[in-house]
Amino acid sequence: MTDEQLQLRKLLRELFRSQLFAALATQQLTRPHNNLVAFAATDDLKNIIFATRRATNKYSNLLSNNNVSVLIDNRTNRDSDFRNAVAVTATGTAEEVRGNEINSHLSLYLIKHHNLEKFVHSPDSALFKIKVKRYYVVRNFQEVLELKVEG
Repeated sequence: MTDEQLQLRKLLRELFRSQLFAALATQQLTRPHNNLVAFAATDDLKNIIFATRRATNKYSNLLSNNNVSVLIDNRTNRDSDFRNAVAVTATGTAEEVRGNEINSHLSLYLIKHHNLEKFVHSPDSALFKIKVKRYYVVRNFQEVLELKVEG
C-alpha cells in the first residue's frame, strides 16, 4: 500500500468517526432517490452500515437495484469550506445483513448510534451493508482522489 493510500484511509476513518449522517442514493425505476441515513463504517473501510424501515421507498429500491452511492462530508456552510471541507462518495452494492455478520455489524452501528437501538431491533427494520468498491475523495474544492477498496 502506498503512502498516499495510507493517508487517504486515515482521512476516511477520521471523517467517518466525526460524521453521523450520509446521503444515500438509490434508484427508483429510472429516477434517482436520495435519503439521509445514520451510518457506521467498518475499520477496514470495506463496508458502510445503515438501517432502514422495510416499508420505505429506500428499502424497495435497494431490493430492485442494489447499486448505490453514499456521500459523506464535513462541510460547515461557510466560505472556508472551499479550502477545508472534505466530501467522499462511496460507490458499491447494498445487501441486507443476515446470518453470522448481523451481530458484529449491529454492534458497530449501535456503538455510534446507541439512540437508535429500539429502531434497529424493530421487526420492521432492516440492517444493510454497502460493500464499497471505490471511494472518491474531494478536498481543497477540486482535488479528487480515488481509493479502490474491493479486490
